[in-house]
Amino acid sequence: MSFTVVIPARFGSSRFPGKPLALINGKPMIQHVVERAKEAGAENIIVATDDKRIEQAVAPFAHVCMTSPHHQSGTERIAEVIQIEGIEGNTIVVNVQGDEPFIPAENIKQVAMNLANATQCQMATLSTEIHNADDVFNPNVVKVLSNNQGESIYFSRSPIPYERDRMMADPTSADVTLYRRHIGIYAYRAEYVKQYVEYQPSRLEQIESLEQLRAIWYGDKIHCDVAIAPPPIGIDTPEDLERLLATINNA
Repeated sequence: MSFTVVIPARFGSSRFPGKPLALINGKPMIQHVVERAKEAGAENIIVATDDKRIEQAVAPFAHVCMTSPHHQSGTERIAEVIQIEGIEGNTIVVNVQGDEPFIPAENIKQVAMNLANATQCQMATLSTEIHNADDVFNPNVVKVLSNNQGESIYFSRSPIPYERDRMMADPTSADVTLYRRHIGIYAYRAEYVKQYVEYQPSRLEQIESLEQLRAIWYGDKIHCDVAIAPPPIGIDTPEDLERLLATINNA
């Protein structure tokens, strides 16, 4: 099975400017992401950016597609890449974030294969178990609910499902086994990405600030499986990167 990986990479970040170019073991973060995509067996790998500094850094080791600086989401940026690069409609495209240098290659391949097999779904994504009750209530940890067909019902920054008896008795308590954290990796066919960006943004995605809710709002299906490899901790600040590197070096 062939698939293309597109890696959106922005230079601007309020908490970590220039994050894709931060050095990890002597290589920029974005190079590590490209290497994970290669390990996953991607047929084509494209870094999508709107910044010349990222373009110059990436050019020696990956193909770069320069895109508009005005996109509101990674999916919109990928839609422009599909148009510029002339990617065929039936091509499976995996959106891997440019700030995920330690994403397991197995998960990239997994989400592509899941979409290929889930022919009734327009998108595929992944989730993982939650082990800490604090994460259930943390709005930066996105929760996902799926049905017995492996299709996502809803994504939220709030605790879903809401355990009525337990949480009404103690609003800070939660049975963590009921919850799954969404992992921000997506697979879709190129033709669907074009359809997605034609949709008007939905009220739900604006309220939650979660772009995947647009697909659910319009009745499209998102396959969601549990990741076969534990995902890394997110890197949102320089301090996050320092802690992660310290953990790896001490392992």
